[in-house]
Amino acid sequence: MEKKHDIESRADIEQLIPDFYKSLAQDERIASFFTHVNFEYHMPRMIAFWAFLLFNEKGYAENVFEFHRHLPIEDHHFDIWLENFNKTVDEFFFGEKANYAKQQAKLIGDGFKFKFRFLRQ
Repeated sequence: MEKKHDIESRADIEQLIPDFYKSLAQDERIASFFTHVNFEYHMPRMIAFWAFLLFNEKGYAENVFEFHRHLPIEDHHFDIWLENFNKTVDEFFFGEKANYAKQQAKLIGDGFKFKFRFLRQ
């Protein structure tokens, strides 16, 4: 088994994010949200988003929430999303940037939960 290393480059993100979304598509608790996703179209955008978050890489300027606001997402879906994200990060990576990625994912999930609660009121 290859020794884990920290998330160090865009290439690491290009490994992480497709594997993460593959795990979501295979998780029966949340897979229905990904049935109709055109991953070929969206994957470069999701990779660019994480490259922006983790490395301040230029090229992502979209509002992530707007892509999700029409979905019937509940709080527990974000918990599953975060569980899968953390598991995927931990499978491949270890270190400061890997921990930072998990912290950012938690912030995203918490922010989305708050926004969806507000929309449901």
